[in-house]
Amino acid sequence: MDYRSSMESSETLRNKCAACYRQFNKMEHLVEHMKISYHSGHEPTCGVCKKHCRSFESLREHLIGPLPKQECKNIFSLRGCRFCMMILESPNARRIHQERCQFSSVNAGLTTRMAALGLRDKTIIDYTSSRSPKVVALSCKMVGGGSDGSLDLCARVCITDESDNVVFHTYVKPSMVVTNYRYETTGIRPENLRDAMPLKYAQRKIQEFLCNGEPMWKIRPRGGKGRILVGHGLDHDLDRLQIEYPSSMIRDIAKYPPLMKTSKLSNSLKYLTQAYLGYDIHVGIQDPYEDCVATMRLYTRMRYQKHKMEAYPLPADVQNRSNQVAWRQSEVERMSPNEMLSISRSYYYCWCLDSLA
Repeated sequence: MDYRSSMESSETLRNKCAACYRQFNKMEHLVEHMKISYHSGHEPTCGVCKKHCRSFESLREHLIGPLPKQECKNIFSLRGCRFCMMILESPNARRIHQERCQFSSVNAGLTTRMAALGLRDKTIIDYTSSRSPKVVALSCKMVGGGSDGSLDLCARVCITDESDNVVFHTYVKPSMVVTNYRYETTGIRPENLRDAMPLKYAQRKIQEFLCNGEPMWKIRPRGGKGRILVGHGLDHDLDRLQIEYPSSMIRDIAKYPPLMKTSKLSNSLKYLTQAYLGYDIHVGIQDPYEDCVATMRLYTRMRYQKHKMEAYPLPADVQNRSNQVAWRQSEVERMSPNEMLSISRSYYYCWCLDSLA
């Protein structure tokens, strides 16, 4: 290799993103890429080559997709957990880890029959218990209203804690006439709603429980009394319950970037549970308790990801505005790719930060 080729190769390596490994012809192009990519240590990362991926789906494609990186695929096939995508020290360590990483399903058929008999209804919430949960999962099941039965009406709601205990469960009497009970998926019959809790009453109880005695404007993720709310498609559930809750307290599995498709669309809860927890849900009649358990398990898995913690992890943090000065072209072009990555911040709130609350 001649001197000129060697210099070009060295310059290309210098212009390589330290996160996604994308290469650029000029340093200014790399700087522009870093400004808009929001790479950080909170992104899913390959345990072999340390490449950062936008989502776990992207990481899965990198490791076992149609066109994987062969070296990473070979190592992952021997030592990689197919649920959390972690690389273990040996095939035996992988086997032990994967057995612990895979969850068993809740007995949806049994819980549905119990609910139909009213054995799992829990319409009284203990607000004063010292063990009152800080994080809860919520799920609703909808029946149909309107002339064609296509309007979603909340007819059943369940709230669970981090230990899969039922905090609140009840059938809900919609404020409109039900024209389609959707029994094949909901398991709900007319008799279940005949003497059910009115929507307004359920709404008030849930709102009070979530706020936990704190005014809505004062609720915050750290240091407050309000509860973190976990679910899948919570915008829809809360809308049907006619409940407002601060977005800073909502952890929606459907909108969490690391769990979304590479196309940035939401994955179904059924797929996420099968892919990342290792069991099937929504087989036959769907139970809101089953959904609560699945979303809480997914949230917990994301919350306890081990990431390098920055003092101010988001670009929106006031203390990080000084970093905007650091992104001046002339100054950043003198940085190495790793130095650029060190001042870059994630565009989304990583749930691992909840473990610091």
